Amino acid sequence: MLKERNVSESWVWETVNNPDWDTLGSDENMHYFKMIPENSDRVLHAIVNHNVSPKRIVTVFFDRKARRLP
Repeated sequence: MLKERNVSESWVWETVNNPDWDTLGSDENMHYFKMIPENSDRVLHAIVNHNVSPKRIVTVFFDRKARRLP
């Protein structure tokens, strides 16, 4: 799916480990956001389920609605 969405694996790890901002969603998953300068400053959105072991990345996508820091 990363290849299909043109998302580098390193961008995913950078987003999860060093997000610009994050929020706990109503779905109890953590939502991480990171602006990716190498991709025209688009915002990468990674959703991680912390309620399972090991933690699971649910999905990753470039979020058109997340243009600025909250």
